Amino acid sequence: MKVNRILLITFFILFNSIVASAQESGEVKGIVRDGIKGDAIISANIYVVEAQRGSTSDFDGFYTINNLREGSYTLICTYIGYDSAKIVVNIKQGQTVIQNIFLTQKSETLNTAEVKGKKNDRSIDPTVSKVTIDAKDIKRLPAMGGAPDIAQYLQILPGVVFTGDQGGQLYIRGGSPVMNKILLDGMTIYNPFHSIGLFSVFDADLIKTADVYSAGFGAEYGDRISAIVDIKTRDGNKTQHGGNINLGPFLSKISLEGPLKSFVQGSGSSSYVLSIKKSYLEQSAPIFYSYANSDKLPYNFTDIYAKTSFHSPNGSSLKLFGFRFDDRVNFPNSTNYHWVSNGFGSRFVFIPESTKTKIDGFVAYSDYMMTQIESDGKPRKSGVGGFNLGINFTSYLKRDEFRYGLEVNGFNTDFEIFNSNGRRITQDNINTEIAGFVLYKYIRHRFLFDAGLRLQEYASLGSRTIEPRVSAKYNISRKVRFKAASGMYSQNLMSAISDRDVVNLFYGFLSGPNNLPAEFDGHPVTSRLQKSWHLVSGFEFELTDNIEINVEGFYKGFPQLTNINRDKLFDDIPAYADKPDSQKKDFIVESGDAYGGDFTFKYESKKFYFWAVYSITWVDRFDGVITYPTHWDRRHNVNTLLAYTPDKKKTWSLNLRWNLGSGFPFTQSVGYYEKLDFQSQGIGTNYLSNNGDLGILYGQLNGGRLPYYHRLDFSAEKIFYKKKNTKVWAVFSITNVYNRNNVFYFDRVSFTRVDQLPILPSLSINANF
Repeated sequence: MKVNRILLITFFILFNSIVASAQESGEVKGIVRDGIKGDAIISANIYVVEAQRGSTSDFDGFYTINNLREGSYTLICTYIGYDSAKIVVNIKQGQTVIQNIFLTQKSETLNTAEVKGKKNDRSIDPTVSKVTIDAKDIKRLPAMGGAPDIAQYLQILPGVVFTGDQGGQLYIRGGSPVMNKILLDGMTIYNPFHSIGLFSVFDADLIKTADVYSAGFGAEYGDRISAIVDIKTRDGNKTQHGGNINLGPFLSKISLEGPLKSFVQGSGSSSYVLSIKKSYLEQSAPIFYSYANSDKLPYNFTDIYAKTSFHSPNGSSLKLFGFRFDDRVNFPNSTNYHWVSNGFGSRFVFIPESTKTKIDGFVAYSDYMMTQIESDGKPRKSGVGGFNLGINFTSYLKRDEFRYGLEVNGFNTDFEIFNSNGRRITQDNINTEIAGFVLYKYIRHRFLFDAGLRLQEYASLGSRTIEPRVSAKYNISRKVRFKAASGMYSQNLMSAISDRDVVNLFYGFLSGPNNLPAEFDGHPVTSRLQKSWHLVSGFEFELTDNIEINVEGFYKGFPQLTNINRDKLFDDIPAYADKPDSQKKDFIVESGDAYGGDFTFKYESKKFYFWAVYSITWVDRFDGVITYPTHWDRRHNVNTLLAYTPDKKKTWSLNLRWNLGSGFPFTQSVGYYEKLDFQSQGIGTNYLSNNGDLGILYGQLNGGRLPYYHRLDFSAEKIFYKKKNTKVWAVFSITNVYNRNNVFYFDRVSFTRVDQLPILPSLSINANF
């Protein structure tokens, strides 16, 4: 507690000194918007001619330029695809001038569906291992089933491994899925991917940005030890009512949007958007894909998302949203699987006119419940749900930025499963977490860094952590940059499946358990938290205006991880006090390492877009006895993407994606035997007359390797009608073009190989109105 007090006192002294130093100068701030639609423009450049410096608008379109002496200044605002704006403002000492900027699209781009500028200038962004995705990026991928999806785009990012078309999950730079935090407008999404791994729960047309931090993320994010995916949706149309319809053999979708109060420059506005997405592959597969054995495609899901947004003239806003995601799988004579997730919340931005601080925050609730019924009749269920709320304060100090915030999370877990030895494992816990963070962004011509500190209090566990984070860049030249980042991380939530399972639709959650072994690797276990630390470094090269190269190496150390004990044989009761913890505890403690590197190449012109990534990674775990590779330890991974627009009117779009991955580790079978059950009758079991089950003798844990995986996907889009706000187009796509037989898993009992999805052509019709 003494350390915490010292840190808080230091923080307030620093903050007060910064505020005091800024009170004697003037400031101009405001929001940059599309002058017709009213949408906030991200990454617009605002330059003060007389001061010879400027600023860039953020996600909300907000900009600020402070420390200006009294006088008259000329602002020039530019953004690709828009006419520049030139505005004169008068600044007085200690005064804050509100100057909103409205840009007009250039005449040659007024009729295009979407106008995008260059992404954030990375030469002034100290963040490392970050990729920002928008709707345009997602639509460059081949549209599986005629519907582009962020789940498909995430798979081509550096360091990302995807384990399969069916029931697959994302593993980011050595971290398992539960170590990755997925946020939707500030809400925690516990399971973002449907059972058929081609689709996520998100509507790609509503995504404004998605920031993916694969390692070394900043102090504003917590409670995860590997990666962050922060997705923010756009507002509904502020000027007219409209929507989108998609019809295809995989799924159908409809979205509606429009103004509640139309946008007019200088006044407030409000809007709504509603999206409904429905998959019926279980019903359509026997008709369109009977050759694929319809039992392999028993997938159905429904996603509903709604949002309303309210904006004031000065840039303050309030957004309310909610969702319901439902997923069902029914494998005949095998398993029936169902999960549902609900959530609602709000996000606000408050821009006081008289201060140099921007305030934003969120309040949200989300839950997730899944059940699974298998042929053995033993129940499997997992539920997690809770709230999270936070408030952040950002002060802009000439070129630098000072930010601090507070976050409170509460969640409960409800879990029940039987392990392979028939032992029941349960948990029903309530957890509360409180966190605060502070970070300072320092930006100069060549050197920039982002240094932060996060204080995480796990009230329910009686644990607290102090987690320093830092990232930095050095601009060797205008085109070449060196970068590095490091940080410490912790989390309470853990996966309800074992990291040793290769294929498992059951995806549940647990909080830090108390039924842990007393020791691990000769040292006492004193914490129930999972922990990691990251180290990343690399180079960025902008060879030309069209070509970018990014090279990064990383290391993630996991000094303590928690896993379900699949080898539990006895209940943890006094009668079995003489048994080792490894045979009676519900959970085991492990440690691990993940390290490797990524090479990314990007070429972009008006007609061509080419993206190529090569990743090499090693991921291992140590359980106190042996060191073994995880089942997602893919040594080599290659992803290429090509998008081509052949005609001048841009009515055609051709897209190709090819993925090559080395084989995943798996545990080989070395023999079979008759397994007799001695648990019910003990020593009195008649082993001469009783019939046993089929027992399997396993080889070295993950000692084998599956064959290489590779797949080519293709799509072609043709616009048939386009006028004003109406567009009709068709998408023809082929998943697995050359029908590669990629292994999904091997059934040891029936000695049968089960493959991933075969070739799946589709044709969809789409319309905007």
